[in-house]
Amino acid sequence: MLTPELLLPAYRRGYFPMALDPGERIGWFSPDPRAIIPLDDQFHIPHGLRRRLKNNPFTITTNQRFEAVMRACAIRDEGTWMSEEIIASYTNLHQLGHAHSVEVYQGDELVGGLYGVHIGAAFFGESMFHRATDASKVALVWLVERLRERGFVLLDTQWLTPHLATFGTYEIPRTDYLRRLRSALRGDSRFD
Repeated sequence: MLTPELLLPAYRRGYFPMALDPGERIGWFSPDPRAIIPLDDQFHIPHGLRRRLKNNPFTITTNQRFEAVMRACAIRDEGTWMSEEIIASYTNLHQLGHAHSVEVYQGDELVGGLYGVHIGAAFFGESMFHRATDASKVALVWLVERLRERGFVLLDTQWLTPHLATFGTYEIPRTDYLRRLRSALRGDSRFD
């Protein structure tokens, strides 16, 4: 298993693990450039989503169904990309207070969410999913608001995707990322 004694120092150095194949092989990554979501006024909520939020049909919770969120994030059209070792390791981090989930419900059904790792004033977004239109986007907006309220200074998304770019996500050189990370790790923000 990827123990907290292995995972947390890796995140502090800018690395994160991913399952390389369904055969459980684990690879370590530290992309250059690195994508981050701004926690200041550069964070952008697309106009259509802004309208949707005014009539929000969703209920949002945190840390209630961490493993269920992970398992939903793991499912893709081509199969799963997440190994059982990754799920068990991050569930362990969650139990220790270092990993968190945001759950989005429509009625009683879990229809979206995200999860990530928290150290100091940094949040490392790992993955998100949706089963209803805009559910993962609502989770992301909620996460950014929570991080702002709690004094976080870094929201790492690892890689830039077209989906994340609509929120103002941008890439920075790895050296700049590591400088920002060192600063964020000196903080003491609380997610809960």
